[in-house]
Amino acid sequence: MSEFQLYFILGKDHILDYANGYDHILFVVALCAIYLTRDWKKILILITAFTIGHSVTLALATLNVIAVKAELVEFLIPLTIFITAFGNLFRKEESYSTKPVQTNYLLALGFGLIHGMGFSNYLKAILGKDHSVVTQLLAFNLGLEFGQIVIVGIFMAISFLLVDLINVSRRDWKMVISSGIAGIALILMKDAIYW
Repeated sequence: MSEFQLYFILGKDHILDYANGYDHILFVVALCAIYLTRDWKKILILITAFTIGHSVTLALATLNVIAVKAELVEFLIPLTIFITAFGNLFRKEESYSTKPVQTNYLLALGFGLIHGMGFSNYLKAILGKDHSVVTQLLAFNLGLEFGQIVIVGIFMAISFLLVDLINVSRRDWKMVISSGIAGIALILMKDAIYW
């Protein structure tokens, strides 16, 4: 197995590890909760914006260009989940169906910066003192993106089944998913308070 494949698999497995990556999974689902399957292009842009954001800070933190207290990042990650899920509750369908550039894209990019710092300690531990990290960072981030697309695919398949086939109200679906995620995020924030 090549080094690229190894780091790709590590990135993929890290995001799909529901026991340790559940906060990332919650955030990705919260991002997608307002969309339907037919919005797949918007969803792909959204997930890619998030990947770009966390790739930037993951690289900067791994290379020791930036340093943020792990405790602060561990609090900020559930805060981003809460803000995203809570914001979904008040968004009107027209606001995310017709606009070509959506506020969600910018939020995903910005919040991705915070999530990337959360991955950096994990990746630093794997890389050790290796100074040539470009290939590893690229492979790891591509693995994360692939894992996110798997999560989105599963979530959107469930959404399609319930909303498009069984005719659950789109609004009700969004409200239930977003409310549940916001509630979980509040608990995670309470558990991560460090002051």
